[in-house]
Amino acid sequence: MKYQNLIIESMEFLSRYVPYVPEFCVVLGTGLGRVVQALHVDFELSYDEIPHFPRSTSPSHMGKLLMGSINGVPVAVFQGRFHYYEGYSARELTLPIRVMGVMGVKRYVGCNAAGGLNLSFAAGDLMLIRDHINLIPDNPLRGPNVNAWGERFPDMSRVYSAKFARIFKKCAEELGIPLREGVFIAVPGPSLETPAETRFLRMIGGDAVAMSLVPEVIVAAHMGMEVAGISVIANVNDPDNFQPISIEDVIENAQRANSDLTRLLVNFISGVESWKE
Repeated sequence: MKYQNLIIESMEFLSRYVPYVPEFCVVLGTGLGRVVQALHVDFELSYDEIPHFPRSTSPSHMGKLLMGSINGVPVAVFQGRFHYYEGYSARELTLPIRVMGVMGVKRYVGCNAAGGLNLSFAAGDLMLIRDHINLIPDNPLRGPNVNAWGERFPDMSRVYSAKFARIFKKCAEELGIPLREGVFIAVPGPSLETPAETRFLRMIGGDAVAMSLVPEVIVAAHMGMEVAGISVIANVNDPDNFQPISIEDVIENAQRANSDLTRLLVNFISGVESWKE
């Protein structure tokens, strides 16, 4: 079956459950699922109930789509995502973002847990993504282009919305939440970085690194969505004083930042429409 047909079938299935188009698509990563507590839920579905959706196999990824509202703003929240290291192509793992785009969603916010490369960061910090470097050896736009979705060679010079960045910074200031800013690097995984790899990632300009988010951002931008990304810094490793870390440590450290991330997202989503340039 053609990829385009898969997207349409998934979209038509979801449209039976909800009579509105969400204003936001929010994707939550490792250890960040508690953000859904701020959502007034209209319905939820496991990914395995939705036609053609991949299956989430990563630890702490619940594998659920919830639709509802945050302070009256319609939102679709993905409680868990898909990764290249799970065996999916970039096209497969971004299928849910395509579905949201075809539904008419115009705003994407991706959140993940990441390793800190910037030595001024600390575990538990939130980092607003200013730009990214994609080291995943696949691109979700590879293959035939559907012109109705976006142009063949989309410009990526301003993929992260400057307006969204200003709102996030203002919200963080009002809430008293420190908000870092930096360049995010996506790697294929699932092995964690060596000291030499960490040094290399710092040398090429990275402030944080993880195994997700960038393919979603590329698809969201291709479909004309406004894009924002937030990384929760789960740990910071100095390549000259490298400390071992396990995925359990990453999850535990990310979960500690759930409260700040939730407050920031709620404030941001609630205030976007009233923001004056």
